[in-house]
Amino acid sequence: MALWAEVARSVLNPLRAVWLTLTAAFLLSLLLQLVPPSLLPSSALFQDLIRYGKTKYGGPQRPALCRFFDVPKRYFSHFYIISVVWNGFLLWCLTRSLFLGAPFPHWLHGLLRILEAAQVQGDELALSAFLVLVLLWLHSWRRLFECLYVSVFSSSVIHVVQYCYGFAYYVLVGLTVLSQVPMDGRNAHLLGTNLLMQARWFHVFGTMMFIWSSVHQYKCHVILSNLRKSKAGAVVHCNHRIPFGDWFEYVSSPHYLAELMIYISLAVIFGLHNLTWWLVVACVFFNQALSAFLSHRFYKSRFVSYPKHRRAYLPFLF
Repeated sequence: MALWAEVARSVLNPLRAVWLTLTAAFLLSLLLQLVPPSLLPSSALFQDLIRYGKTKYGGPQRPALCRFFDVPKRYFSHFYIISVVWNGFLLWCLTRSLFLGAPFPHWLHGLLRILEAAQVQGDELALSAFLVLVLLWLHSWRRLFECLYVSVFSSSVIHVVQYCYGFAYYVLVGLTVLSQVPMDGRNAHLLGTNLLMQARWFHVFGTMMFIWSSVHQYKCHVILSNLRKSKAGAVVHCNHRIPFGDWFEYVSSPHYLAELMIYISLAVIFGLHNLTWWLVVACVFFNQALSAFLSHRFYKSRFVSYPKHRRAYLPFLF
């Protein structure tokens, strides 16, 4: 019995438990949306917590109290500011450790030990975590640029709980990457003398997949913003229209699908065997699936001529 308890603690450490809990919460929320409303009691607060932006208009009547907790959706940029700063700091710490032999700060090392119960030397390639953290940081820079200079936000809102979740998410995801670095005390453990000697085929393939997914996500965000602009590039309205082009020909929310593909590409860079990161991918999958399903339902209810062949999230499937 003690042996099984020890195995359970090593497999389901605190960090994995957090991601598993978030995954279960988003999965349950999605399943509840698939159940006919007549079979479930109405909960305006629950609907308000899972909807944001345009999908709030497709839900039940919002109580006046709920509006007290509204935060402008344009504040999405704050998430990426936090991510650029925080994950940039983590990348700086990892770079100093890998290339200069500088130890992690005591508080950061202690936090990593709490989150990731056991780190075995050589269990992961240090290059994998380094590449993932670099790409995650670049992803945050691109999304910040899009929020500031590409996207056209209306007066739509998000719940303050969703706002706080966005901050916590990007702090936690960076710590998750850093916790996958094999450690030797307070230093990153590097097999061999050269980080590039750890290069494998999955590093190259995963990076190419990351670039491909990022390009498509950027294209989709440009298509959405152009719906509210004139040919000269000036914003003329903030109404919702049917988007066409690129992956919009297959799904209603291709930018959510691209986000999933980006996180899968990072799983490839980890060598496809990292359980902790696959839990992150599962969380992203159900989170984005929930948002995509609600968006799809909004489009179908708003536009009679909405393309019937489009799926919500996964081409030809869902």
